[in-house]
Amino acid sequence: MPHITPAHFLQHQVMIHLVGCGGNGSQMLTGLARLNHALTALGHPGLNVIAFDPDTVSEANMGRQMFGQFDVGSSKAIVLVSRINAFFGLNWEAHFGLYEAGKGAPDMLIACVDSAKSRYEIANGRALRHPNKPYYLMDMGNRAADGQVLFGELSNADGSPAHKAPVGSARLPDPYHVLPELVDIQAIEDDTPSCGLAQALERQELFINQAVVTPALSILWEFFRHGRLTWHGAFVNLRTGSMRPLLVKEPAPEAAEAEELRVRVMA
Repeated sequence: MPHITPAHFLQHQVMIHLVGCGGNGSQMLTGLARLNHALTALGHPGLNVIAFDPDTVSEANMGRQMFGQFDVGSSKAIVLVSRINAFFGLNWEAHFGLYEAGKGAPDMLIACVDSAKSRYEIANGRALRHPNKPYYLMDMGNRAADGQVLFGELSNADGSPAHKAPVGSARLPDPYHVLPELVDIQAIEDDTPSCGLAQALERQELFINQAVVTPALSILWEFFRHGRLTWHGAFVNLRTGSMRPLLVKEPAPEAAEAEELRVRVMA
């Protein structure tokens, strides 16, 4: 049984909050602009995106992220959104700061953050407890040469669906229920900043972000263009050249099943 796209997402402009404009976020924001351009050409009302990021561009970001020398010292979110607006003739917004759940009523939240702490704050703070919580959450993350994307529906505190699904549609599990370690703030993480591109490349492969973002955009294309999903996530590994999709299932896959798939791909 596939997941059916709710009519709202096909008949109205979709508000998206993109949290994080770094490695995955800068690639994702550019991809969303291309996605919007294609969808509007096909008659869809399009996407309206607000990007959030509290960081400024450093020299270590150049090459891996979508920034140049002339961007150093400027807000990542403002640089990217200004460039996209000028290129595509859009009026998307940028917020130089931490994510604020109260800015608009998003239909979808895309988390491109690089720590469990940031994810935990999104999942357990105001972001996903707001009365106007989004229907869907997409999360992207990566390590040196592997990563994952998960797309799912949000749940209420009691585990019940936050929104009513179309008849005959399989439910997509909350990404943080599928891989709870993504919000495990007890895990030790390396958050030491890189001083330059060479040092950054010692910690992450050059194209790992692109490899994670490509299936993420493919999921959204299927969701908007074809109105249904048969897969809602993927695990990628650049060292082995593998990508395994997380298939839509009813009932939704357990966390252990997703973890087993992730381990097989990352091995």
